[in-house]
Amino acid sequence: MASTSDIRKGLCIKYNNDIYKIIEFLHVKPGKGPAFVRTKLKSVTTGKVVDNTFSAGHKIEDVRVETRSYQYLYPEGDTFHFMNTDDYNQITLQKETLDAPDLLKEGEVVKILFNTEDSMPLSVEMPASVTLEVTHSEPGVKGNTATNATKPATVETGARINVPLFINEGDKIKIDTEKGAYIERVKE
Repeated sequence: MASTSDIRKGLCIKYNNDIYKIIEFLHVKPGKGPAFVRTKLKSVTTGKVVDNTFSAGHKIEDVRVETRSYQYLYPEGDTFHFMNTDDYNQITLQKETLDAPDLLKEGEVVKILFNTEDSMPLSVEMPASVTLEVTHSEPGVKGNTATNATKPATVETGARINVPLFINEGDKIKIDTEKGAYIERVKE
């Protein structure tokens, strides 16, 4: 058993007869009244995100997890195929278990969290950022903008990202996987 002081991003807990992963949390100490923790929980089985507030000192049941490296192979409908980088065993996961499936490039190595009790895959941890090539982008029109103008661009995985006007087709860009946002252009 853990308490609210052990809450951190990525922690898997049992809550409402399901396993949830904490994707956001905020410890709040108001001037009047007891402290509490505001959390955003994502169900690892359904992908549904719920907000919940735990009072300070509340006991939570954490789930023991194990992290293993897997290489992303290919998509097939709503399932994604991965291969263990140690023993080459392959597993398939549903689209709901992935945080950013549209930013996953074939050959990318990701961390998959497994429940140690029943060896069930819980969620896929993407790298903090990925580098992808822009496959389609409209030409940017200069002169009619004040600051920070963006345009939509399609990257090699099919995801649509808003990028600055100077990004062209064939450029490689770094993308934040958590927000799905442009970070910078990558020079080669």
